[in-house]
Order: sequence, then structure tokens, then C-alpha cells
Amino acid sequence: MSKLLGHQFKIKVAPQKALGYILYDGPSMLNGAPIVAVLTLKTSNRKTGDMAQVWILDAGSLNPVEVSKAKLDASICGSCVHRQSAGGSCYVNIGQAPLAVYRAYKRGRYVTYDPSIHSQQLATRRVRLGAYGDPAAVPFEILKGITDAALGHTGYTHQGSHKGFDPRYTDICMISADSPKQAAKWQAKGAYTFRVAMAGDSLADNELECLADSKGLTCSDCGKCNGKQGNIAITVHGSRASKFKSAML
Repeated sequence: MSKLLGHQFKIKVAPQKALGYILYDGPSMLNGAPIVAVLTLKTSNRKTGDMAQVWILDAGSLNPVEVSKAKLDASICGSCVHRQSAGGSCYVNIGQAPLAVYRAYKRGRYVTYDPSIHSQQLATRRVRLGAYGDPAAVPFEILKGITDAALGHTGYTHQGSHKGFDPRYTDICMISADSPKQAAKWQAKGAYTFRVAMAGDSLADNELECLADSKGLTCSDCGKCNGKQGNIAITVHGSRASKFKSAML
């Protein structure tokens, strides 16, 4: 209440708009620890283009940077050899977007996703599963609902060999491969692969070079990495690229 010339009146404060949606808040499918999957609708990522983004984060008291430093990121990354906590080559700057999303989650800025209300916002958008974190940490039905509602999607998982891996994820995600041998293994099982290659490596006959590299397309414009359109290879990239050693994997 405020006073003006002897009168009282109420100041109306517009409620803050939700920055995104909580898709899942529960135990990780990889190790049972609490995680959260958040869908955000805005991005400044020039490579992906205008895609909605799914962030998979540890939901405990430690922020993503602290989780990585404490080597507690198995809940969201499984045993991926590229985890920064394991000295790997993961290109994600954990102290930027993942940290911001985690803090917004803790401040209550995300509302629970309701397909009957919110799915229409995805009908004209492509969605990137796992802007940080591995989609396989989330129950399959949750993200399958998102891919069904969206115009298109991309997704990658490194968890094919994890004991808790849901094989249905090969229907909506590329299996991340770090060598031609790994790629051939998963292709023989019917999965499509996304292989990270060393500079100068040759493409296999059944691989297409990532169109972001070869044609300068954004992921939103391309959309091939949806687990259904073939095998893709890309030259290792990012600030930690020097830590990638294909021959060691």
C-alpha cells in the first residue's frame, strides 16, 4: 500500500514470466541421483540457431561448476569420457549457460511443463536435447513427448554402453562415437552415429560431414541429427579440443 494526498492505493506488480519449463525433476536414469531437465525457448547459440534447448542438471545443492569439480556429474553425464571432471574435451562452458539455468531453477523461474498448455509453443520450433547433460539421464517418455510435439529435434547420447541405458533412445538420438570402430559397432546394431573426428580424418562411405562444418548451416536449418537420417561426422572443436585423442578411446 502507498499513500498519495491522503489516499491509499495498491501498486500492481506484473508477475515475472517463466523463463522456461521443468520437464522432469526426479531420479537420474543413470545413477538415481536427483536431476532436473529444463526446457528454455531462447538461445544465443549461433551454431544451433533458433532452437529450444533442454538442459539436464544435477538438482542438488551444488551448482554445475561445483558438481563438475567434485566429480559428481555421473547423474547427468554417466561415464562419458569427455566430462571435464575427468579431464575430457567437452566443449560446454559450464560456468555460463548451465550455471545460469541452474540458478534460475533454484529461484523458481521455471514452471512445470504441461503438454496440454505448452506444447503448442514447440509446434514451429526444433528442440536440442541435451544442451548440457545426456538425454539418457531423463526417462525416455518425457523427452519423446517433447520430440513428438516439436517441429524437429537434435539429440546425442554417449550412454549406449551404460547398464541403465534405455535402447529406445536410439530412435530419437544419435549415438556419439569417438572412433570409426565405435561408430561401426553401433551402426551394426541399427543405430545412427555422430562421430567426432580428428582434423584430417577421412569420412567413412556411409558418413556425411556435419553441414555446420561443410555448408555453414545451423542445426535448426539442418535437423539431420535426430537419430533417423544417417551417420554424421564432425571435426573435434571447442576450447578443449586438444584434449580429444581418438586413438586413446
